Amino acid sequence: MVFKRLLGSLGVGGPTVDTVLTAGAAVPGGLLSGHVQLKGGSSDFDIEHITLELVARVEAESEEGEREGVVVFDRFTVGGGFRLAADEERSVPFTAALPWETPITELYGQGLGIVLGVRTELSVAGAKDKGDLDQLAVGPLPVQEAILEAFGQLGFGFKSADLEYGRIGGTNQQLPFYQEIELTPSPQYAHAVSEIEVTFLATPGGMDVVLEADKRGGLFSGGHDALTRFAVAHDGVPHQDWRALVDGWLRQLVEHRSSYAAASAYGHADPYAGNHGHGHAEEHHHDGGRRSGPGMGTAIAAGAAGLAVGVVGGMVAAEVIDEVGDFFEGDDEGDDD
Repeated sequence: MVFKRLLGSLGVGGPTVDTVLTAGAAVPGGLLSGHVQLKGGSSDFDIEHITLELVARVEAESEEGEREGVVVFDRFTVGGGFRLAADEERSVPFTAALPWETPITELYGQGLGIVLGVRTELSVAGAKDKGDLDQLAVGPLPVQEAILEAFGQLGFGFKSADLEYGRIGGTNQQLPFYQEIELTPSPQYAHAVSEIEVTFLATPGGMDVVLEADKRGGLFSGGHDALTRFAVAHDGVPHQDWRALVDGWLRQLVEHRSSYAAASAYGHADPYAGNHGHGHAEEHHHDGGRRSGPGMGTAIAAGAAGLAVGVVGGMVAAEVIDEVGDFFEGDDEGDDD
């Protein structure tokens, strides 16, 4: 999606700007490339800087309940320091690295309902203007895809994905929000959990996989959430039996929570028990003590042989993007600092 916008802060006759991203999905920690196309106005203008912002639509808790808003999670300058002559056309190419924790927006080419975008800020003679949203597509890293595929092979189904504002305690999370990928349980685990939520926290050296099991309540104890963290490396993906590894994670999670529930009845539970390392778990709780359910309302059904997904209602993603574009229009006011 390409946007064109008159530089409103300079009025009629100001330059226009198009931002075009290179086709295809980027990946977390990978390169984002494209070019900013400028068209001069009715007179010469000094372009001080061209800055791109990475923005995300997130959910956050407030006194009024769950709310949605836009968070800028990275920004980088791609050009500037030149004079744009009247009616001159100039293309400014750019390449920048995405943060490793950038959420994934699609899986197997199907949207997950996550809204990310690139917004262009043009600074001319001390005046700044932010353009409309340019949709950003991000696919999974090989290790992320392998883990999600393993869940699908084990019979888990995709339910929803969203972005939650806040931090996961006990991790080295860098962004001010995290992604939740919510899965419905396989028949093998349906008696123990009502859902599994997966969060990826990637770094250049590897990735933490945070699993949350929403445990079904029993006769003598209410349902409770379990959060367990596993560490994996980026390399060696083709040589790992991911189905067996993920199944081991799930068994460890369910068994550990059963022990935790039993200990809780006697007041002896240790919420931080466990070991951290490849194939081992360390339990952590979110700041605030909860995680949300479905976020964007996108219904995506999971395939039995993996998370090969099919969108129910093909217009959902486009409608969400249009809504966010409208939100950005209002958000631009007074946001030029």
